[in-house]
Amino acid sequence: MEFTWTYQGDEQRKVRTFLQGHGVSHRMFSQMKHNGGAILANGQPVYTADYIKNGDQVTIVMPIEESNDLVVPDFHPLDIIFENEHWLVVDKPYGVTTVPGHADRLHTLVNQVKGHLIDEKAEDLVPHVVTRLDRDTSGLVLLAKHRFAHAVLDQQLQDHSVEKFYIAYVQGILPEDHGLIDEPIGRMDGDFIKRIVREDGKVSKTEYWVERRYQDDPDHPMTRVKVQLHTGRTHQIRVHFAHLGYPLVGDDLYGGPLWFGLKRQALHAYQMKFYDPFIEENRQLSTDLPADLLALKNL
Repeated sequence: MEFTWTYQGDEQRKVRTFLQGHGVSHRMFSQMKHNGGAILANGQPVYTADYIKNGDQVTIVMPIEESNDLVVPDFHPLDIIFENEHWLVVDKPYGVTTVPGHADRLHTLVNQVKGHLIDEKAEDLVPHVVTRLDRDTSGLVLLAKHRFAHAVLDQQLQDHSVEKFYIAYVQGILPEDHGLIDEPIGRMDGDFIKRIVREDGKVSKTEYWVERRYQDDPDHPMTRVKVQLHTGRTHQIRVHFAHLGYPLVGDDLYGGPLWFGLKRQALHAYQMKFYDPFIEENRQLSTDLPADLLALKNL
């Protein structure tokens, strides 16, 4: 796969500096050097220490990634929200794990994406997960279709510039219309899965806006909230609302009530926004609530 940019500037610039400005990392330089890639200026091979001048076209040639045979393709159809040569955004149903692990190595979203890439006869068959969701959270998952796309989005994740919004239903009536939960999260001692708010945890920030308070049924008080993640810790939304005393409906792990026949936590990733460097514009993608959460909305 090739990517080309044109240098515009009055002074000469090193190839390495120019490419770093377009998201090419030290690791990618190493991969091109050792795995059959190339760097070209006006079609001719150059070194990263060489200089370019105004109007020069610089091209990187990325080596094709070898497929990992340990990731078995699953040809279950995907609910694709957006796809081009760089990105794949899918609407993940609850009950599907994002990446292979001890609980599931055959039918995860990554297995399904590999099956999709094989069907599409793609050159690169390595799915790069940019954003992931818990097994029983539904909604948008962003994957990069090659390592360069993954690298530039990973930097945005580290900068917290990828905007991710969720709809959640929590037990109880939240008193404030808007709030920012700024509490550190870490692993619970002696528990491989569960997380808690703890002083020595990692910085974690969750912002929310109340959309509706369900107060007519005294046996099932509930609040629907729009949630934005400003960090991306494991179980962050679930842990933060449970810490406030308003666990998510259906979230048995964190003390949420098993109301309305829900078989999972009432949490859906419905919107995301990120900067796409390949078109130099922001992309905003969204999806509707699934049937089980739509039923709660209409109560």
